[in-house]
Amino acid sequence: MATLLHIKSSIFGDGGQSSQLAATFIEQWKAKNPGGEVIVRDLVEENIPHLDGAIVTALMTPEEERTAEQQLIVNRSDELIAELRTADQIVIGVPMYNFGVPTQMKAYFDLLARAGVTFRYTETGPVGLIEDKPVYLFATRGGLYRDSGQDFQIPFVKQFLGFIGFNSVETIYAEGLSMGDLAEKSLESANQQIASIH
Repeated sequence: MATLLHIKSSIFGDGGQSSQLAATFIEQWKAKNPGGEVIVRDLVEENIPHLDGAIVTALMTPEEERTAEQQLIVNRSDELIAELRTADQIVIGVPMYNFGVPTQMKAYFDLLARAGVTFRYTETGPVGLIEDKPVYLFATRGGLYRDSGQDFQIPFVKQFLGFIGFNSVETIYAEGLSMGDLAEKSLESANQQIASIH
């Protein structure tokens, strides 16, 4: 049975543009994968904890030395990583807030970055330890940033994903969503891109 992991990060929930574009993709995926399972990870609703000293210490402490509280932190990280490993495809909604990713997404990434688990360092650089698979990013922005030299969002997301092993990443952009008539054209273009994905 095919599995699709949907990672949501819009502070507007299902009403967010990134969530709506992802939902369109998911409906198309379901039609092509009858009986397939969609797993939803809502980073905003689930209140992913932001990185602090306790989290870093827990993730770096050997298993036999962890306290019960530290083990709970590691269990949360393990759960998130397991979802990535078992999914056949991944869909990530990435709205831009103040030039970057939602803080909830950064917190999520911080729980995924674990030396010896999701990446390792070698003499030639870091190597991701999660098997590559198709990842679709739905990037929504109020202004125009793609290829402007001022996009600090999607390059960061792709760099992180590549760091843990995901290099087959496709980005569907919907920009200018706060720029009047341009918004409708941008969303139409994004939906056309979704329809062309096989």
